[in-house]
Amino acid sequence: MNKFWMTVIGVIAGIIALSNLGPIIGLAFSGVIIYIGVHYYLRSTSTAAKILWAIVGTVGALSAVSNVPAIIGVLAIAVLWYIYKNWNEETIAAPVKNDPFTNFEKQWDKLTK
Repeated sequence: MNKFWMTVIGVIAGIIALSNLGPIIGLAFSGVIIYIGVHYYLRSTSTAAKILWAIVGTVGALSAVSNVPAIIGVLAIAVLWYIYKNWNEETIAAPVKNDPFTNFEKQWDKLTK
């Protein structure tokens, strides 16, 4: 892929990522709420505490479901990362076979000189 198309795709992915920044932050916040709810649910011993932390986890899960557009933003960020990593990538030549007989012959020639 040449740099022109990488630039075009990068600009489009950047616009999508910026436009979905709010839902991405909301999804991250929902994930923290779910984590807290599950963490304290597993540590609690009383039934009332388990019910309370289950409700907190459920609220976090419902909040995460409402932030589903953030998945598109996360995919756009992944595309930007891919473009960043492959910006200066050069073509790789065919790998050189590591033939033990060829290496032996090269070393034998060095020894006999």
